[in-house]
Amino acid sequence: MAFIDYIPYDDASEELQALYREYGGPSRTPANIIRIAAHNPTAMKYHVELFRAVTMGKTSLTRQQREMIAVRVSAINKCHY
Repeated sequence: MAFIDYIPYDDASEELQALYREYGGPSRTPANIIRIAAHNPTAMKYHVELFRAVTMGKTSLTRQQREMIAVRVSAINKCHY
């Protein structure tokens, strides 16, 4: 659980609501790792862009290999993400 309070969709600014819809799908609830950036919508956009570049950008590693690396790093850091 994050120490940063999440901003509920109904309390969010119009800009943040748009990001919640874009990143959260039908439930309008992005993953918690994204929601912690809600206090700074610009940071949220860059966070998602960085994540997409790392996980889906052009590289010699396959998506599966990148996922395995992410799982291992998370395990080492004792992080459930």
